Amino acid sequence: MRFERRASDNTVNGYRRDLGKLQQFKNQTHIQSWQKLDARQARLFPARLNQSGLAASSIHRALSAARSFYVFLLREGRVKSNPFDGISAPKLRRKLPETLDAEQVIRLVEINEDSDLAVRDKAMLELFYSSGLRLSELTSLNVDTIELSEGNTRVVGKGNKERVVPIGRYALEAIRSWKLRRMNLAQVNEKALFVNHRGKRLSARGVQQRIKYWATKQGVNQHVHPHKLRHSFASHLLESGGDLRAIQELLGHASLSTTQIYTHLDYQHLAKVYDKTHPRAKKK
Repeated sequence: MRFERRASDNTVNGYRRDLGKLQQFKNQTHIQSWQKLDARQARLFPARLNQSGLAASSIHRALSAARSFYVFLLREGRVKSNPFDGISAPKLRRKLPETLDAEQVIRLVEINEDSDLAVRDKAMLELFYSSGLRLSELTSLNVDTIELSEGNTRVVGKGNKERVVPIGRYALEAIRSWKLRRMNLAQVNEKALFVNHRGKRLSARGVQQRIKYWATKQGVNQHVHPHKLRHSFASHLLESGGDLRAIQELLGHASLSTTQIYTHLDYQHLAKVYDKTHPRAKKK
């Protein structure tokens, strides 16, 4: 995964955790080797995960990792068949993504404090909402990947796929302000756009903590995390008449079906407007 597919650290760590579940199952059921694991036992694997209370989405991911692992073992000549072929997980119920409304986003990003960290955090929040970035995409940004004059940035998404995304006016202003302050914190030769108080690249955990801090401080009465800002970006574009294919490109989704979930959110928004405004829709 790391060297041949060049998967991200998050993806590699996810596979490692899921294969750890498979290893634990193998030990608990006293299967002596990977060659000995048969289709009957493979069917038992997701059932055991389900009994342990694991979410359906996590079981799907673990089963996918197990299936891919056996594809690898087959390729290496270590086994003769893939016992996980045709094994299905519990039905996955697709949850609609949670979003903030426009007023909540504005309240969150309008930080009026003037410390170096506050200026940095305002730039991060504006960029999340302006460009719909994933957390890993934001933390991997370097100073030279931002094109302020062009109003865009290059990001490396899932599967190491690079794309160029636009940056809105407010985010550009916030990034310019941060770049003037960045030299107060950044260590010499540090390439990261966003750095912590020690001058090194800001971690994903650090970003999450700062977003949580500002959500509380700014009076946003919701649990706010980076992906909720990404969902809000996509949902608000669609509500404003954005083209689904264009939103797919902006988000870096490999499949349009992944982006289509936002059409359900858009329908909910339209239904609420209808219920409030149509004279024959109002309830007694």
